[in-house]
Amino acid sequence: MQPVFFDDWEGLTRTVVVGFLTYVTLVVALRCSGKRTLSKMNAFDLIVTVALGSTLATALLSKGVALAEGILALALLIGLQFVVTWTSVRARWVRRLVTGEPWMLLRRGAFLPASLRRARVTEDEVRAAVRAAGLCDMESVEAVVLETDGSFSVVSRGSKVGTSSLKDVRVLAADA
Repeated sequence: MQPVFFDDWEGLTRTVVVGFLTYVTLVVALRCSGKRTLSKMNAFDLIVTVALGSTLATALLSKGVALAEGILALALLIGLQFVVTWTSVRARWVRRLVTGEPWMLLRRGAFLPASLRRARVTEDEVRAAVRAAGLCDMESVEAVVLETDGSFSVVSRGSKVGTSSLKDVRVLAADA
């Protein structure tokens, strides 16, 4: 049976040394990879963050994983994140594949039922986003958009609405 509270000093020392070194490596690698790695998360970013956490925990706590292997795994994940984000900035199809598309849920004060169903968002959630934007009247809203990171953007009718901010927002044919 394995001890619950204490095995030996070697295990504790390994945890401290590996923990410190992998933490420093992770911080340096994240700083070098750019702000995009630490930005507001979409699904892709969440997956990378969870993978980084899992890799760090495995390197830190598993005696079967050498420090160099753990650091290489962290560097590989951050490098892949960098390559994907670098590519997504340069190729629209990669960006859409990785981050998805924003969805219009409300247009000119009217809910878009097919878009709401597809995005799995309720009218109550849209109303809450409108209230959070400081608006009381749904008729004063030009658009509510579900962004790729899961947040809502509310554009009021008083704003100058052109095609620029709503250009790439998807509307289902059933709602058009």
